[in-house]
Amino acid sequence: MKALLVIDMQNVYIGKDHSKFFNYNRQQIISAVNNVIDNNGENIIIYIQNFMKNNFINKFIPFKAYKGTKGAELISELHIVSNLIFDKYVGDAFSNNKLNEFLRNKNVDTIEVIGIDGGGCVALTALGAIKNGYNVIVNTNAIGTSTILNKNKEKYFKKLRQQGAEFI
Repeated sequence: MKALLVIDMQNVYIGKDHSKFFNYNRQQIISAVNNVIDNNGENIIIYIQNFMKNNFINKFIPFKAYKGTKGAELISELHIVSNLIFDKYVGDAFSNNKLNEFLRNKNVDTIEVIGIDGGGCVALTALGAIKNGYNVIVNTNAIGTSTILNKNKEKYFKKLRQQGAEFI
């Protein structure tokens, strides 16, 4: 069984009024992500939301993604086809033990990752999936990477290839 993880498609990162810190080709990524969602109807589709802790240090970060705020919501253009939404507070979605527990209960053996950012949360989640024993598909057609994280993407993608991830 396969699960598609749609990562961090939230207003603060890629919404119409997203933080200028993130410079994605917005329409292209949204279209590609929605296309992959639409073509995965037979698989489990899970949405991952990244939240920031409301602490002193995060008050100085130039963007905000606090739980319960408009910025942290999934973008309105995103095709939402399930109510499976898992939270995370760090890059790797597998930091939320409930995600791994859910996947195990559904007999998922393969994880496909899409969303943003290829130099951060998407790659870190893919690495987390491998660490947890899943086969991983990195769908580069539907992954956005900001300029600032491009070097990280190359490093993470190399590591993912070495660990057996499939790239499409």
